[in-house]
Amino acid sequence: MLSVLLVDDDPAILEVTRLVLEQSRDLSVKTVSSSREALELLTKNRYDAMVLDYDMPEINGIELLKIIRGKGDVTPVIIFTGVGREHAAIEALNNGANFFLKKGEDPNLPFFELKQMIRHAVDKRFIGNVKGLPWKIVSDLVNFSLDAAFAIDTKGNVIAWNPAMEHLTGVSSQTVIDKGNFIYAEPFIGRRQKMLIDLVFSSDSVIGKAGYMVVTREKNGPVIAVTRAKKADGTEWTLWMKAMPIFDNRGEFIAAVSIVRDVTTTFKDVSIGDMESLGARPLPQDTSEKAVPAPGGFIDRLLGKAAAQYKEGVRLYTRKGNYREAIQAFDRALEIDSKLPNIWNDRGICYRTLGDYDEALKSFLRAVELAPGNVEILYDLGETLEQMGVMQMNPTYLKAAVETFRMVVNILPNNRESWNHIGICLNALGKPEEAKFYSDRARDISLWNKDSPIPRKRDKYL
Repeated sequence: MLSVLLVDDDPAILEVTRLVLEQSRDLSVKTVSSSREALELLTKNRYDAMVLDYDMPEINGIELLKIIRGKGDVTPVIIFTGVGREHAAIEALNNGANFFLKKGEDPNLPFFELKQMIRHAVDKRFIGNVKGLPWKIVSDLVNFSLDAAFAIDTKGNVIAWNPAMEHLTGVSSQTVIDKGNFIYAEPFIGRRQKMLIDLVFSSDSVIGKAGYMVVTREKNGPVIAVTRAKKADGTEWTLWMKAMPIFDNRGEFIAAVSIVRDVTTTFKDVSIGDMESLGARPLPQDTSEKAVPAPGGFIDRLLGKAAAQYKEGVRLYTRKGNYREAIQAFDRALEIDSKLPNIWNDRGICYRTLGDYDEALKSFLRAVELAPGNVEILYDLGETLEQMGVMQMNPTYLKAAVETFRMVVNILPNNRESWNHIGICLNALGKPEEAKFYSDRARDISLWNKDSPIPRKRDKYL
């Protein structure tokens, strides 16, 4: 009889799962409701397999798995994961889990599959020992993702292409599965060549030369980057990608997985030329304080010199695309009068376009401080927070963006773009149903022809 330790903070799941598993008569299940109880129990007892819930207070399933493996315990482990948590599944596999099990929204757990996983894990302590099993796990992982995702093996052949990817690209899984030679690149860039998924072990400079702006990365872990490309039909779009290697329990690289999002709307104001220049290097890492312009004298303000410098800055970046010289003009204006919110705002737009999000955020926040009810400034701050949240997969920035855009629609109820941006942010936060409400609202505003665009102070200079 196989002994199984089941860890879950939901008493109902513990009891039902124990009863169903023990009906097999070859499984004996011990249940505990916290990771701390499990760790205490493991100091005195050994089990043939462990099933760990992902969502638990204090110490979640992944953290418990890391502690167990850190102690040299190779007992087979199955991790419960919730709907849409592909990052948890990947982290589980890369930290030594034998399987992950999707709970889903149905309270009835897939008990038959759980039993099979327990038996497989016990029979074969390492997933690499079972022919074909690694690909089954990777395929399950990709299909588990709510995002468009695909996976390739070590030879570059496609082993998974989920329904969301079919929807994004219009290419069916049957068209690409088991095929190599960079076939997966065609739907995105109109030709066959290496993509981010092929560069997971490459340096930032190599990734940059391939046309990607590296946002974040971890050693032998996920790399997140943004690129601009043309589809086969010539349509331009901006793509956010997250690529990561997958290892088996022996630490051997077995596959690479990539998640892809169309963020064209989010980055609609960034030109292809800007993306190419940014893609040649990672985002600036220097977070040191930059000099803040000192306030100027009353005579210069009276003579309107600040306004003249602002006008020059607007002309430089809107008509000539010269963002660095525009910033210099804005700084000269702020040396004369540092309390002009729109100059801080346009200065932030220039820094954002150049990829310096830290300095951009400082400028936008200063602008909001000076004019907290200005919808133009709030909107630009919201866009910046959204871009930072999408690129870094940072929920804090995304939530802040949602609240900022909500401030805009409170002042300008029929601003279609703000409603649409709220929907985009909520989708990125994994709240598709809530996002649909805001996206539908944006659509209705268009249908009613009631859109109220954001007023731009710089327009009077153009």
